Amino acid sequence: MVCRTILSFVQISIRRAGRDDVPAVLALLDGATEWLVARGRTDQWGTEAHSTNPRRVAQITGFADDGLWVAEADGRVVGALAVGPAMSYVPTVDEPELYVRLLVTDRASAGHGIGGELLDHARGLAREAGVSLIRVDCFAGGDGALVRYYEKQGFVRDVEFTVPVNDWEWPGQVLSQRL
Repeated sequence: MVCRTILSFVQISIRRAGRDDVPAVLALLDGATEWLVARGRTDQWGTEAHSTNPRRVAQITGFADDGLWVAEADGRVVGALAVGPAMSYVPTVDEPELYVRLLVTDRASAGHGIGGELLDHARGLAREAGVSLIRVDCFAGGDGALVRYYEKQGFVRDVEFTVPVNDWEWPGQVLSQRL
């Protein structure tokens, strides 16, 4: 377990998560979706709760079996990071990589650097594995704020892609970082 104080007043610890943490991670996703919906940004994750979507529950459970980490502050989960193989909809690369499959933080803790700490943890995992490439994908629509967030974290735009969702194409952006 890693413990750090960030922004001089919030201490978080990052630990390997298990299946018991799946409800807390789903709650983070539900909270993020509620936050997006309240701002009229329904094109990223829609409007439905992740915790009631069997596909999403199975995905997060699979992440818990594969490579899920949680950040805790004051005994509660305030962020989650999943790493593993690249998602099936993302173009592959011809070298070893660490792929960030999920990064979500508690909206009530926004601005405390939790996402950055989780990405630093991912960088550490990559170094431990002897991997020099980290990639992540994110929603590229709307005002582009999520892409800019990852750029501020040291990632650079790599390739754009789309995922068919019902009657439209969900816009995505792969970003990469060399260690």
